[in-house]
Amino acid sequence: MKYEDITVNRRKGVAEIQINRPEKYNAFRAQTIEELLDAFRQAGADRSVGVIVLTGAGDKAFCTGGDQSSHSDGGYGGRGAIGLPVDELQSLIRDVPKPVIAKVNGYAIGGGNVLVTVCDLAIAADHAQFGQVGPKVGSVDPGFGTALLSRVLGEKRAREVWFLCRRYSADQALAMGWINAVVPRNELDDEVQRWCDEILALSPTAIAIAKRSFNADTEHLRAVSALGFEALALFYGSAESREGVAAFAEKRKPQFRVLHQERDR
Repeated sequence: MKYEDITVNRRKGVAEIQINRPEKYNAFRAQTIEELLDAFRQAGADRSVGVIVLTGAGDKAFCTGGDQSSHSDGGYGGRGAIGLPVDELQSLIRDVPKPVIAKVNGYAIGGGNVLVTVCDLAIAADHAQFGQVGPKVGSVDPGFGTALLSRVLGEKRAREVWFLCRRYSADQALAMGWINAVVPRNELDDEVQRWCDEILALSPTAIAIAKRSFNADTEHLRAVSALGFEALALFYGSAESREGVAAFAEKRKPQFRVLHQERDR
């Protein structure tokens, strides 16, 4: 596959996959996800690769989730339940038999934050920010983004993240167990490389078995995700969700409550 939205940099034992849409704060569209799927499959199958690093271009954003400019009433225009096979990407990140490190170089918001959640490890620059925005724009991640997040942060914190849609600093995320380490932005590349080097010195088979063992405890969430995304597809056709997309495009406050009350009349 010829990539337009991502780049892949291979160095000894490491495949770094970068979302290359800095003008969109590395938000993804359907094409971006298809390219990421291809890159992760290749890196996962390549025995010379021991660690996969996921990051975003520039120093402003890791990823800010789905590109709202490509979101219409029926979804995002691609394949899958919502026209964006992001649930397939989340599963693939878990399935590749080698550690995936999120190198968080800025905003990790919405679907970008879910990618951090499903990665095995996460190292952030000190200016990074985390959080969810789905309920602000008439959306939600009804699978790993909610259920797995509760395993990572605990039920109360995960519900806070989704019910309030606040922003959290890298230091706050570290204290909550959301990420593994925080470093100054000019040290991020070197720190990630150090973690990669330590992993590459270990038995790849033992690492693969350990990863699958960790995943086994939450494997049922894959089915929850599949069910949730089918429900989300129906929600995207509602007036309430359409209002979220329209309000975002028009840079105004959405009138969710009015539509919600009208629906019950």
